[in-house]
Amino acid sequence: MYALNFYSPLVASLLRSYRKTCTIRLGDKSAKYKKGMVVQVLVGARYGPRDKIFEAVIDRVDVKRLGDLSPREIEHDNPEIRRVEDMATFLGQLYNREISDDDIVTVIRFSAIKGPFDL
Repeated sequence: MYALNFYSPLVASLLRSYRKTCTIRLGDKSAKYKKGMVVQVLVGARYGPRDKIFEAVIDRVDVKRLGDLSPREIEHDNPEIRRVEDMATFLGQLYNREISDDDIVTVIRFSAIKGPFDL
């Protein structure tokens, strides 16, 4: 089974509250993630133990320039960010390099799969 890994513990609360329904990844990830795939959504440090938050289905995968992201796509990734410039700064911190409007990103939209006891 594939996974969407998130390294920041701050993201866990966004995922658990279903406020994060998308992830924006640097580069073209369309070969790895496809519409309809079921993935495990995990949070934890790289090379360390991870917490499974939920399973999700991939709803949509779009590859585009960072500069072509809509405010809505950005907001679904991080509700605190709405502008491309702020997303470039955020991604630059994650990937430890400078990010420009011309960098290619993959927008992966997902929906949690709730169990019979989830409300």
